[in-house]
Amino acid sequence: MSEVKISIQGLTKIFGARPKAMLSAVNEGLGKQQLLKQHKHVLGLHDINMELYEGHIEVIMGLSGSGKSTLVRHINRLIEPTAGKVLVDGDDVLAMRPSALRQFRQRKTAMVFQKFALLPHRSVLENVAFGLQIQKKEPRFIQEKAQFWLDRVGLKGYESHYPAQLSGGMQQRVGLARALACDADILMMDEAFSALDPLIRSDMQDLLLDLQNELHKTIVFITHDLDEALKIGDRIAILNEGELVQHGTAQDILLNPADDYVERFVADVNRTRVLLAKSIMVTEKPSQQAASVTCLETETVDTVLHTLLSEDGAYVIVQDKKGRQVGYIDKETLADTVFQNERKSAA
Repeated sequence: MSEVKISIQGLTKIFGARPKAMLSAVNEGLGKQQLLKQHKHVLGLHDINMELYEGHIEVIMGLSGSGKSTLVRHINRLIEPTAGKVLVDGDDVLAMRPSALRQFRQRKTAMVFQKFALLPHRSVLENVAFGLQIQKKEPRFIQEKAQFWLDRVGLKGYESHYPAQLSGGMQQRVGLARALACDADILMMDEAFSALDPLIRSDMQDLLLDLQNELHKTIVFITHDLDEALKIGDRIAILNEGELVQHGTAQDILLNPADDYVERFVADVNRTRVLLAKSIMVTEKPSQQAASVTCLETETVDTVLHTLLSEDGAYVIVQDKKGRQVGYIDKETLADTVFQNERKSAA
């Protein structure tokens, strides 16, 4: 089980002239729309409780106005809460003095923004080096580290270019390299890929996953795109009007949506490309003696079905990453899963 990196406890944020005075009314059930209409205050977040795991990509998603950016900005205290706590490695971020908070922001967290947030008068290499300069690292170290991460995100040869000379996708690679160069434990990405064209966006998602397989950072990724969340997220938190509706793996959310809102959210998802073999396997071996094929428990149903059909097998032996048998899937179960997905899509 992964360690808890970030613990958010009872977090509430009310925007307006008298947020503390509105707190009791909100806690007694006054909703977002009523608060705005009756008191001219905006409920950004209400009683958020969640744990984000170390080394995971934790996706925060929801529609516009759901509170996802507000939530993430509480982690490095860019926004002060009305109530609640934010603990990082057990330390209360909200209790930090200015000097400690400054160190925390510079060394513990890094951000990648939707609009790139590059410095237009600095070269690409200077942009990547900026965070290291703020940390007051040695010039030689800064040069080597900035060059390493620029190469790592595929921008070798663009060191002396300026942001305006790059495409959107290239600018976002610079932003990612700048964040990674700081070697922060926590990487926060606020709609980082949403301004990119679909193909470039997919490439950036793949790059992030490749880097994460190597680095194992704690990444808090904001998006409004469910497909993106399902592709990159180890776990997904869904917000609705400032409240946390559901938080779990893609399997949890697809198989057991918490309410009608989540069910509508995931209605058009192709489940066979998300559900894993372990979610539909059984422990009892099928009775037939026909040929079998093997798959990993983390492979998607879509992949398993393709393997079974291409190898003309009758059932699948499911293995864990160490090669141990953990379950079985017969052809009928796979076919039924696909049928159920197509029926939901048609509905």
